Amino acid sequence: MPTFKSFEEIDAWQRGRKLTQRSRAITKRVNVRRDFSWIDQVMSASRSVTANIAEGFESLTNPEFITFLGYAKRSCGEVRSHLYDAMDEEYITRDEFNELSKETREICKMIAGLIHYLQNLKQKQKRTLKNQQPQLITKN
Repeated sequence: MPTFKSFEEIDAWQRGRKLTQRSRAITKRVNVRRDFSWIDQVMSASRSVTANIAEGFESLTNPEFITFLGYAKRSCGEVRSHLYDAMDEEYITRDEFNELSKETREICKMIAGLIHYLQNLKQKQKRTLKNQQPQLITKN
């Protein structure tokens, strides 16, 4: 498996970023703009996916990274839950819901795969920084 040199190289982070962009686009729709509570909830959850992947990547141990990946996975599930509300409130169509729900499930699977991979590594092994690049985190 290749080594990640930055969290930006992690596919789940890249797709999470696109999910956040798509969520933001929904919040700008005329029929959505006034639902401040929903906007705050869905944006907080979608941003949390990428933020937790990044924060965990920057930690110095794989167990810490695993913990933050767990937070990211839960946040991804939270986004999916908010999408049901968006569909119920007619903020998005059923087709949009199906597409975005599928995307959240795929991101969750990617994160779970990375968690499982990291769980199989030596748990107490510290990731060393050589030239400011973590050396033990590998791509799933």
